[in-house]
Amino acid sequence: MKIAVDAMGGDNAPQAVIDGVLAALKEIKEEIVLVGDKEKINPLLKKAPFKIPIYQASEVVGMDESPSFAIRKKKDSSIVKAIGLLKNGEVDAVVTAGNTGACVAAATVYLKLIPGIDRAALPCPLPTSKGVSLLLDVGATVDASAENLFQFAIMGSIYAKKIMEKENPRIGLINIGEESSKGNQTVKKTYELLKDSDLNFIGNIEGRDIFSGEVDVIICDGFVGNILIKSIEGFTETLEVLLKKEIDKKIFPKLGAFFIKDAYKTFKNKLDYASYGGVPLLGIRGYCIKAHGSSSPNAIKNSILVAEKEVKTGVNKEIQKYFESNHIAERTKT
Repeated sequence: MKIAVDAMGGDNAPQAVIDGVLAALKEIKEEIVLVGDKEKINPLLKKAPFKIPIYQASEVVGMDESPSFAIRKKKDSSIVKAIGLLKNGEVDAVVTAGNTGACVAAATVYLKLIPGIDRAALPCPLPTSKGVSLLLDVGATVDASAENLFQFAIMGSIYAKKIMEKENPRIGLINIGEESSKGNQTVKKTYELLKDSDLNFIGNIEGRDIFSGEVDVIICDGFVGNILIKSIEGFTETLEVLLKKEIDKKIFPKLGAFFIKDAYKTFKNKLDYASYGGVPLLGIRGYCIKAHGSSSPNAIKNSILVAEKEVKTGVNKEIQKYFESNHIAERTKT
């Protein structure tokens, strides 16, 4: 197996990316290649214990650049070059912490969507009181139709079975109320599609129920999902500040403060994206892992491990097989 890593993508590239790659190579036997500017990458590899091939890419897609502009005008960018390697069969998977929109656009244009799927989705593991659930979409499709959301539910269910080993994943649809009459027209139509499907749909769930663990796959569009995960990040950081302030007031004995800090550290690690790594772009014909834009070396390393697992389990092939055998495209458009 060969994995291409976008060395120039992300806020902390290329240093954090290269450090993450070196850490991953200590844990896996797969071959990793870097894609990016050799002049910037080579100096960072001088003391590396591994020889890592580099595919030259002279351009970088900025985090604030237009995705459509990037794939049309920046053909020599690291993300486009990396996905090009995947398209040509030179690598088995791509990992990038770069511009999400450019990643989605390039993957959609060059790799194509699985027949029957209209839009790609990014799933994200979400810690709950009973384990881990899957939230999707978290940013690939910010303006999703009911048909898109229905397709996300199918992909999420298959992913939960293959990757998370959930036997019969329970599907929940994020809404402003549990009643089927609640929500906008898109959500109402999605509810009907899910209700009439063979998925294990348990109904609408409200925001307060997301962390209950009562559902295995939580469905929403990328606009809602992205706000949700970033709210979690912000909440975790704020909670840490507030907790430290209370401890500093010496309300707790020193021993109690120690245990509180230890418990909080465990709690924070469960919510830390770095411990999960990147997330796969579901719905495309290939394995493309999107890491957080602010990824640390540990997050990059874990994203590479995710890529390895995705390829080995063949989750995309399972998704494609399901859509082909069940004629999903025809069902959602009638």
